[in-house]
Amino acid sequence: MTNKTIDFLNVLHLRGPNIWTYRAVLEAWVDIHDLEDCPSNVIPGFYERLTAMLPTLIEHRCSIGERGGFLQRLRDGTWPGHILEHVTLELQNLAGMSGGFGKARETSLRGVYKVVIRAWQKEVSLEALHMGRDLLMAAIEGRPYDVDAAVARLRELVDDYMLGPSTRSIVEAAADKDRRIPYIRLLAEGNLVQLGYGARQRRIWTAETDRTPAIAESISREKDLTKTLLASCGVPVPEGRIVTDVEDAIEAADDIGYPVVVKPSDGNHARGVFTNINTPEEVASTFPLAQAEGSEVMVERFIKGAEHRLLVVGGRMVAANKGDMVSVVGDGRSTIDALIDTQINSDPRRGDEHEFPLYRITLDRFPAAQMEVSRQGYSGSSIPPEGQEVMIVRTSNMAFDVTDEVHPDTAELACLAARIVGLDIAGVDLVCEDITKPLAEQGGAIVEVNAGPSLLMHLKPGVGQPRPVGEAIVAHLFEKDSDARIPVVGITGSRGKTPVARLLAHLLRLSGQYTGLACSEGVFLDGRQVEKAERTNWDAAERVLMNRSVEAAVFENSCRSILADGTVYDRCQVGIVTNIDPELHYGEFYIDSPEKVWNVFRTQIDLVLGEGAAVLNAEDPAVVEMASLSDGEVIFYGIDPQAEAIVAHRAEGKRAVFVQEGAIMLAVGDKAEPVARLAKIAMLAKGGIDQPGVLSNLLAAVAGAWALGVAPAMIRAGVKPYDPTAPLRND
Repeated sequence: MTNKTIDFLNVLHLRGPNIWTYRAVLEAWVDIHDLEDCPSNVIPGFYERLTAMLPTLIEHRCSIGERGGFLQRLRDGTWPGHILEHVTLELQNLAGMSGGFGKARETSLRGVYKVVIRAWQKEVSLEALHMGRDLLMAAIEGRPYDVDAAVARLRELVDDYMLGPSTRSIVEAAADKDRRIPYIRLLAEGNLVQLGYGARQRRIWTAETDRTPAIAESISREKDLTKTLLASCGVPVPEGRIVTDVEDAIEAADDIGYPVVVKPSDGNHARGVFTNINTPEEVASTFPLAQAEGSEVMVERFIKGAEHRLLVVGGRMVAANKGDMVSVVGDGRSTIDALIDTQINSDPRRGDEHEFPLYRITLDRFPAAQMEVSRQGYSGSSIPPEGQEVMIVRTSNMAFDVTDEVHPDTAELACLAARIVGLDIAGVDLVCEDITKPLAEQGGAIVEVNAGPSLLMHLKPGVGQPRPVGEAIVAHLFEKDSDARIPVVGITGSRGKTPVARLLAHLLRLSGQYTGLACSEGVFLDGRQVEKAERTNWDAAERVLMNRSVEAAVFENSCRSILADGTVYDRCQVGIVTNIDPELHYGEFYIDSPEKVWNVFRTQIDLVLGEGAAVLNAEDPAVVEMASLSDGEVIFYGIDPQAEAIVAHRAEGKRAVFVQEGAIMLAVGDKAEPVARLAKIAMLAKGGIDQPGVLSNLLAAVAGAWALGVAPAMIRAGVKPYDPTAPLRND
């Protein structure tokens, strides 16, 4: 009896850089059982069924490196683990997560594979992985599979869990190759994001930042207060006031003069806003609708022209869009509801999800549209005569990019309005007939100043050029040459990681930096233990990088933690590898050879920044081999000054740390200076000098501190009295 099925033995979420890639991935341990004997080219009809289900697989290049490469592998014969990788990635692509990284590798157990896929969001990718397995089994067994329903479900999860388009544009701009600013999502299902690490971080929440004052945000929500402040500074605003009831609204409209606008005083996204109101009856009918969208209702003078949204970032206008008026033309046969569907909602740019630049319009969802149609003598079920134009929405999506057309005086007024309210990022709404002319020439006015404006209209305008608004916000938060990273040190190896991490954190703290440490003994902030050893995990380590006080961070990375979670940071200034003893790590994660162990530990050196340094044990040949992997400098350390790696390194004028004539020496090329005599170091006086591991760990910490610019005198002052056996501070 055969067992031709696919089972998941385990699925790991590697949240940080790992043995596969710099990005978060899911690593699935997959048992394909007897399908190990069934490559794709021996399953009758499989190729045809799979490509009919997912025709877009033709875009996968695979190892062949060209379009259609994966399909060629399918025809030639490949195994279900590899196919599962591509199917899962393609389902994610169809759900809007383009690109992606994938790997499929055999383990030492027959039929068991590690399938690795890029995980933009764990919940989405995990669902895609299970869907991929089900789809693949359906193709193998000749059963139908509803791909459209699967993709629709994934899209729902994308909307539920992934960053919204505004926030995502800022994060992507920060992560761009020219910036490489790391980020941490602070809410699992929200848009609160930290850019940078520790004391150099900034925070964003959609299009608000930690520079957005709470008072300014509150002012922007109070439309009447905003207008009062703007008017007091000479900014043109429409006449109007808060009204208490229908009678008061009609009285205000009579005082201002028709036409007027009725809207909520603290609404947003144009909900409950009714424009071009011409009669007391229309005021009466729109008042309760506006009241339902806010706490109070405003009546103000109607400004002729189109509505525009100007985006101001850091005192500079960076984008502008114009609203469109939407109408239909009768054909003598179709109702207005049907005409809306065929002439408006058929536009592929329209949809209900965030990624669509234009929203779908239905009369039952838009009271303003209902009123506009009824004022023309129609309803949704009416059939207008052939050729008759019927206005549906007077002010719709801000669909048209007009950034390059805005008159400089108008742009400056928008920036002034943002400054008056106090917002660092503002969506300034104004109404005018011609955006190329100053407002004063045409009776235009600024009608609202909004905090946390949507960026989607500028990222994906219905018509015109997308604008790099995410880049503008990142430039506002981080000056051109500023560094969003604090010094980060990662330490790995088979033995000695914890003592090296503890001593190095001690030296950094003495140098004046508020230092965070996450190691196997717990989490420490500025020398004080804040997490017990048994509670230390990936999340606890991440909190070190989230702490606004931390100016330098040290992390211990065991072989197991790299395999189970990845590293908590994306890159590091210093990466230290103490030693490699492969047999200590056999048995878990299908690690069963020196090469596999070496590949785990090399992860630490792969993460060293170009301006950073790899600190390597010169007396461990396997560690020495990692020198070529470092993007930054290499500093070798070892007890023996005649170690081959140290001698060759110094001959090239590079840095090394070793012991000579009873002292720890810091060497650059052929020049060396003593930093501390062994006889004066407390930790060695207690018998450590006779333990090569203790002395080697001391040298690693000294080399790490030196790599981070700690002065030799400070290193000397730190190592001489240091006692690793002293009780931990947790006061």
